[in-house]
Amino acid sequence: MSADARRGLGFALVIVAVALNLRAFLTASSPLLGEIRAATGLDFREAAMLTVLPMLAMGPMSLAGVTLGRRLGERAAILLGLAAIALACATRGLANAAAPLLGSAVLAGLGVGLVQALMPAIIKRAYPVGMGLAMGFYSAALMGGGGLGAVGAPWVAREAGDWHAGLAVWALPALGALVAWGLAGRSATAPAGVGGTGGGWLAQCLRNRRAWLLALYFGLLNGGYTSLVAWLPPAFAQRGWSNQEAGALLALMTAAQVLAALAMPVLARGRRDLRAWLAALLLMQLAGFGGLLAELPAAAGVVVLLGFGLGGAFSLCMVLALDHRTDPAEAGALAAFMQCFGFMIAALAPFATGWVRAASGGFGAAWVYLAAVVLALLPMTACFDPRRHAQATRGLFAGRAAPCLAPRSG
Repeated sequence: MSADARRGLGFALVIVAVALNLRAFLTASSPLLGEIRAATGLDFREAAMLTVLPMLAMGPMSLAGVTLGRRLGERAAILLGLAAIALACATRGLANAAAPLLGSAVLAGLGVGLVQALMPAIIKRAYPVGMGLAMGFYSAALMGGGGLGAVGAPWVAREAGDWHAGLAVWALPALGALVAWGLAGRSATAPAGVGGTGGGWLAQCLRNRRAWLLALYFGLLNGGYTSLVAWLPPAFAQRGWSNQEAGALLALMTAAQVLAALAMPVLARGRRDLRAWLAALLLMQLAGFGGLLAELPAAAGVVVLLGFGLGGAFSLCMVLALDHRTDPAEAGALAAFMQCFGFMIAALAPFATGWVRAASGGFGAAWVYLAAVVLALLPMTACFDPRRHAQATRGLFAGRAAPCLAPRSG
């Protein structure tokens, strides 16, 4: 293996270590929701805020992160984001009321938003040839961290005899990733810069129909994931499952997401038109929500179908956004805009499903709502003809990209 290949592999492992921390704190609370609600007095609508608030915080930070990355440098900005995640998780070990618990959710969401704002451009610059595969590894690690949170939090809480421990333990991998990123940045051969997309890129995106279409598509697509993170374990707990069993079901869904996030960029490699792949993944989600509505006894098969559909669609949607522009800084800025408003849209989904559950007393209507969203996404998918990407984003950006902190590798 050449020195460049070793550097490329080493940096990829650091990216994986960072990505593992971007969802673990989010999924950790869901299997412990019964204990959390009993200790803090949160009702179902308020408990949904443990998922809603981080997603809302991720949105604006996805835009602010581009500016922070330009001013502080990518290395320092991502260190700051990881530090915020570690601090938020650590404070949960002392949270005995709703306010500090919800405050920690906001802080973690801000940290995640900062990291997510910068990582797509870093990946596109570092791996210009294998960008789709690299994005697949990043997406898989992000979702894998969610699985670790879902299965690890109830186990740690049970062993420690305290639900606080199941939430606070995720400060440790965040600190580990912080150290790994700091060392990777120190050994970088190029300065950490975010590139010159021009100061008016945000205003231009706000006036661009394709940028808004990407944001809406991404937001609705991820609404299924945020809703299931918030409510899948409670839904099965309502059916008599234990916290451990319900958390394991969420972890199984996440394992399917990881597999799909890795497999789909490989299967679609070399194909610029991703519409047929995205449509197939949406149909998997539709079948999965139908299975939840019917309360099929094969729960494992249903959540695997949902996980594969959600994970593959997330990964390909990130590739879809980056494919719109060849310049890494411009592609990263467009992805940041998509994530900003997309995550805010996705944040509404668990709140809506929590409201439906509180009003109806069951989750059936929530699964119907999520299936209807998937049906709406199918015709939207047809709009992303790759032959029109350049025309749809013409005039969005000006300037040239600065060097990346990461080693380049094909």
